[in-house]
Amino acid sequence: MSIGSGTYRLGPVNATLTVLTRRVGAVAKVGHDLVIRVTSWEGTLVTGPDPAETSMELTVDATSLRVVEGTGGMQPLGEDDMAGIQQTIDEEVLLRRPIEFRSRKVRTEDGTIHAEGDLTLVGETRPIAVDLVVGEAVEVSATLEIRESAWGMKPYTTLFGALKVRDEVVVVLEGHL
Repeated sequence: MSIGSGTYRLGPVNATLTVLTRRVGAVAKVGHDLVIRVTSWEGTLVTGPDPAETSMELTVDATSLRVVEGTGGMQPLGEDDMAGIQQTIDEEVLLRRPIEFRSRKVRTEDGTIHAEGDLTLVGETRPIAVDLVVGEAVEVSATLEIRESAWGMKPYTTLFGALKVRDEVVVVLEGHL
């Protein structure tokens, strides 16, 4: 499905932005795979009749990530565990630094908006491509795998490295324009 020319905004009111982490390591079974919801963010899609007039931007408050689910592990995650994970994300992983994506080149094909641009994480900017799929009733979705080490980030480890967060995290956007 295609969308008309205009400016479209996404955020927590009409969409979800979720980060999925997975665990690895010799004692991975004691850790948890996490579902983390981003609670403060804004996305903007500007479309025009000419593809050169189309752009995508995303700005994320890195301190707004909240653990909503932890699966696996020897014990369920408690409120204190979730608060501790949030503190670790803020202080050791994302360093309370903004996250931003700005497109440089956008093309539309068969209901998919393909954007090439720059993603800034922890102060490091790297090129990345993302596909935003536009469905019926102007539903949109995107899934992006990010390798933390590509931005100079060291994936979280504990228990002397025997439990690690996998270097690749998955970011999922779902919403309605």
